[in-house]
Amino acid sequence: MTRILILNPNTTTAVTDRLATVARAVAARGTEILAISATRGVPYIATRAEAAIGGAVVLEMLAERIGTFDAAIVAAFGDPGLGGARELMDVPVIGLAEAAMLSACMLGRRFTIVSFARALGPWYRECVEAHGLRDRLASIRLLDDTFASIADVAAEKADLLVALANRAVEEDEADVVVLAGAPLAGLAASVKSRIAVPVIEGIAAAVKQAELLVALDVRKAIAGTYRRPEPKSSSGLVPSLEALLAGSPVLFNGSRP
Repeated sequence: MTRILILNPNTTTAVTDRLATVARAVAARGTEILAISATRGVPYIATRAEAAIGGAVVLEMLAERIGTFDAAIVAAFGDPGLGGARELMDVPVIGLAEAAMLSACMLGRRFTIVSFARALGPWYRECVEAHGLRDRLASIRLLDDTFASIADVAAEKADLLVALANRAVEEDEADVVVLAGAPLAGLAASVKSRIAVPVIEGIAAAVKQAELLVALDVRKAIAGTYRRPEPKSSSGLVPSLEALLAGSPVLFNGSRP
């Protein structure tokens, strides 16, 4: 059995439930999906500051569940904490944004990112650049309206997001559309027939890539960018993260590997 841990680094459990529903629908037989929400932070991440908070929470969530998963997904589109998680973890850690964008690159020359809030723009653009995909980006198209509920924004804004996506295809020459943001999980399936190019469902892409990386049985890096940092003492962190940073991780059941 492959165990995939989905980490929602914000506090909206309805979004976590949406992610889990889509993930379980696409997961292979024998894949177990565990989805958890942050217990502290913001309802949804939309800015650099909120992403920094979410990244720290991601590391805590991973540290507290070591030994319970074979791969993890950081389920916020800007991939907060992804680099640090890859340094510390022995198993693959997949970013929602990276998985969606790399999948888009396999389907077309350039992709557009479409989402529901103007505030997301600077963070998303920096995420694209951090993953080295700036030259594959056709555009970032964002709605400028308010919304009633983050849990229901996908249904509330579906028609506007479809119109925005088709404008990106026509005006920006986008070959693929990425519907960005965990709150939009599940939307791609219901609107893809209304958009003229392929539409990527981020959490579905992340789950399938997680399954692939587990099947490849790759080793933890001992050199290069994502090698484990040298052990270091810390203070004031959750005990499981302190132990991980010190090079002595504690498994979820309280034992040591």
